[in-house]
Amino acid sequence: MLELDRRVSRDAAAHVTLTLPWERRGVTRQRVRLDDGREAGVFLSRGEILRGGDRLATAAGDVVAVVAAPQPVMVVRAPDPRALASAAYHLGNRHVAVEVGEGWLKLERDHVLREMLEGLGVSVEDATLPFEPEAGAYSQGHAHGPSDTLAARMTGHSHA
Repeated sequence: MLELDRRVSRDAAAHVTLTLPWERRGVTRQRVRLDDGREAGVFLSRGEILRGGDRLATAAGDVVAVVAAPQPVMVVRAPDPRALASAAYHLGNRHVAVEVGEGWLKLERDHVLREMLEGLGVSVEDATLPFEPEAGAYSQGHAHGPSDTLAARMTGHSHA
């Protein structure tokens, strides 16, 4: 079994991929099945979060690319920026993991949150998409540098 115990550059050539949903990308010690069918163990430092595009490696130099699995989500859109900001505020008050995009929010499906959001006047549609929520203002997890922050995306300085 491969032991994936280190991160390497996101530019490193990968030999195989590992597709995981959001809830599994925050588990630092787990047994996984690579996309080619082989079993592997992930052994990372506590608190690390894997993002789509990250690279993990073995001591022998085998490189695995992490892929964010498509999963059931809700995509929220609003008639104007204020309504979208209001929706984001109310989700944040509930400590909901949210991915923020240009003119939309994405979160895991939840019928109670859907009702709240629709009550705020925003549209909510079901989709099956990769989910990459914001790391959080106080997160100590892995970061990719200043170009991957929400502020950088909002000001147009992101490389994403």
